Amino acid sequence: MVYWTNPERHNVTDLWRRVDPDELGPQAVARLLIVHPWNQRYFATFVNLVDAATIKASPKVASHGKVVLRGLDIAGKNLDSIKATYAKLGELHSDILNMDPSNFTLLSDCITITHV
Repeated sequence: MVYWTNPERHNVTDLWRRVDPDELGPQAVARLLIVHPWNQRYFATFVNLVDAATIKASPKVASHGKVVLRGLDIAGKNLDSIKATYAKLGELHSDILNMDPSNFTLLSDCITITHV
């Protein structure tokens, strides 16, 4: 279980109240793929990611961005069960997709920059 202080809980809920996952998600994932292009290897089915314009216009990038931010939105609204919320998702990304954990820090940076 993750233990949140009252100020931490307030800060997380206050921040997520102002986030639109369907707007921020596509922008953040597009930024990740543009600024850190080696992450494109995880999205082999997202064809034609040749430049910034095609990445930003890709429906698959937009769709995945929405999925990612909606997942964060669920966790932000269920802080007391955050580990359980992400358990299977963590297994998928680490054990099946073999994603480098440092990429999540890069995505976090892209979310922060895009949100500001």
